Amino acid sequence: MELRQLEYFLAVAEELNFSRAAVRLSMTQPPLSAQIRRLEEEMDVLLFERTTRQVRLTAAGRLFQQSARRLLAQLRDDVLDAQRAARGEVGRLALGFVPSATIEILPPLLREFRERHSGVYLDLHELTPPQQVEGLRDGWLDCACFYLPFADEPPFGDRGLRYAAMSREPLMAALPPGHPLVSQRSIRVADLADEPFVLVGGHAGQGLRQTVMEQCRRGGFVPRAVQEAVLVQTIAGLVASGVGVALVPASVRHIQRAGVTYRALRHNPLHVEMGLVWSAGNVNPALAGLIDVAVLVGHDVLTRRNA
Repeated sequence: MELRQLEYFLAVAEELNFSRAAVRLSMTQPPLSAQIRRLEEEMDVLLFERTTRQVRLTAAGRLFQQSARRLLAQLRDDVLDAQRAARGEVGRLALGFVPSATIEILPPLLREFRERHSGVYLDLHELTPPQQVEGLRDGWLDCACFYLPFADEPPFGDRGLRYAAMSREPLMAALPPGHPLVSQRSIRVADLADEPFVLVGGHAGQGLRQTVMEQCRRGGFVPRAVQEAVLVQTIAGLVASGVGVALVPASVRHIQRAGVTYRALRHNPLHVEMGLVWSAGNVNPALAGLIDVAVLVGHDVLTRRNA
């Protein structure tokens, strides 16, 4: 059975006249009649009762008319779904993110994307940057969100990765309760040279860690790490507990943590960027929509911060 035979059958079933059905189908009557006879032979069922004066559906024909309508309607829906998927209007995206992305970047990104692309489901995964890069390489993640840069060698281009920066914020000092520098409105990073530090751990936050280490180097010292943590939220908690001081992105000050005092750094502090990262070879049509939203949200965040 061919799709066109269903269309021929429905035209005759609705017109109950072969001549009118042929005109509707832009064909002549003899080949239409031949196609209906062929359909009946293939089904081994009489679909129409034909006389010289009229054409009527048999009981089997009436039942098959309902089925044929459902089949063609389902096919049209399937074609539309396939076209929407090809345009990225429906589908699924797997997004990895570091927990600190939930402070400022992720909420507006998710809201805006769901408003613009309600047919695309976002599958969210809280992961470290190395896990996200591995996911992008292996293809089970479509995109990732973490502090840049991920690594100096090899560069992103050699890894086949691309990114769009979504935020750029300065480092700030996080000070524990009763710290003498709390009385100052801003401090020099060199003022922290002899302090115990809480650092983001190793590869867990590589871009952020690199920036913190470089900031300390510019202040003339290597930080004395007494504790490491994966989450910036945990770092804030350790600082509040008096474990040490820390350098954190400015957005961390929005975390409500009793006892922690944040102070700006003088003399052009270094900035950290958080970006949306994806593989250049990713063929998921829905990805382009998320990248567009990330650029839009990133522009809004940067505009508010610079206002």
